[in-house]
Amino acid sequence: MPTTLADAQNLVADLISRYSSRVDYLMIRLEEAEGTDILLRGDKVETLSEGISIGGHIRACYKGGWGLSSFNKLSTIKERIEEAIAAARMVGDEETLLAPIDPVQAVCQLPLMGTDPRKISLSQKKQLCDRYTQLLKSVDPQITTTSVRYGDSAQRIIIATSEGTLIDQSWVDMEMRFAATARNGETVQTGRETTGSRKAYEDLINLDEQVKSAAQRAVAALSLPPVKGNTYTVVIDPILTGLFVHEAFGHLSEADMAYENPDLLEVMTIGRRFGPEELQIFDGAAPTGHRGSYFYDDEGTPATTTQLIQDGVLVGRLHSRETAGKLDEAPTGNARCLNYHFSPIVRMTNTWIEPGKTPVADLFTDIKEGVYARNWLGGMTNGEMFTFSAGEAWMIRNGKIAEPVRDVTLSGNVFQTLADIEAIGDDFYWDESGGCGKGGQNGLPVGCGGPSLRIKDVVVGGEA
Repeated sequence: MPTTLADAQNLVADLISRYSSRVDYLMIRLEEAEGTDILLRGDKVETLSEGISIGGHIRACYKGGWGLSSFNKLSTIKERIEEAIAAARMVGDEETLLAPIDPVQAVCQLPLMGTDPRKISLSQKKQLCDRYTQLLKSVDPQITTTSVRYGDSAQRIIIATSEGTLIDQSWVDMEMRFAATARNGETVQTGRETTGSRKAYEDLINLDEQVKSAAQRAVAALSLPPVKGNTYTVVIDPILTGLFVHEAFGHLSEADMAYENPDLLEVMTIGRRFGPEELQIFDGAAPTGHRGSYFYDDEGTPATTTQLIQDGVLVGRLHSRETAGKLDEAPTGNARCLNYHFSPIVRMTNTWIEPGKTPVADLFTDIKEGVYARNWLGGMTNGEMFTFSAGEAWMIRNGKIAEPVRDVTLSGNVFQTLADIEAIGDDFYWDESGGCGKGGQNGLPVGCGGPSLRIKDVVVGGEA
């Protein structure tokens, strides 16, 4: 791996000039990564590893056809370039449409605000996981299963293109996940917590209350009555709002989903109203300090902030250079790949709903019978449809939070749900726990956030 931008330039400049005339576009990406992965299930160590990887990939485009070849031996880079070009020329039969961007030469590193996890020993990280495991188990004898996962990754990426771009970009990412399962006879309940950071190792070492809360919720839910399935007015907290805007709406805003699906493209027509005038939705890597933040995407497009919904109306979508070119729109800097084994595809970065003007206490006003849902336990989406499980929930009766309930799932159509937003809270929370999956590239760091929301006519699954 080259140690400086000058070394990278010396390595790739000759290769780019030698081969670029055979294709419409050529990119060389070099990557160096190191990281830690620890997984404890109860007292059993399932994973305890540190690793370093060096590799890269070549992307070539010819007449709209793409070729990709990845490698982990720099000595084979010429052969890999030949492979990528041959593949692109084999499949290309249309026109290469890439939205233009200005070439850039830059060295940039996302700054840490505290300790770099690479300076912490593996044994110290394992001790941290052991401590959190004991915290989970100590909450109650009914806790039967626990899991604690720790991961960190430091990546350095060098991108060179036939258009003159040369970028050296690096960052460090950290994440921890906690789960506790409680059992009482046939009743089983699970509580989960996840957190992440691109700022400092210190963000992971004082999570005792958050960790214990996962186990406490699991135990408490054992004795709670299940919610009665029905259609309710629902108030959700900022964490669920962030999950909703990412999973249910954000993926539909990724332009590769739209241009590959004419029916979805028709639904996601710019200028169409989807929600109340108060609704504002954004995505962008430009806001600093979040897990989806960076300076340039994996095509060398500068990070931006893109407004997706303005005053309830669809005004934008997320793009790679290819999707922007095919839809005749501006690139947004949302082409991302998990690592050098994959091609960049359109991905969210940090996605959020802006806070509104309604005091949170007023969101419950006039709800005769409803549900208040907080945190998340799990969820899935299928096109326009979504189902999310709440981490904890309470009934709302006569405008007040009443008795807690369990097994609350929220289901619906994302477009109808956006239209059914009745009020937007004046609070806001950034959730840095996201690891997004798409196209086999799972665990890509993202951020999401939002305020509390009041939504009418939500289908709540539970006991019949």
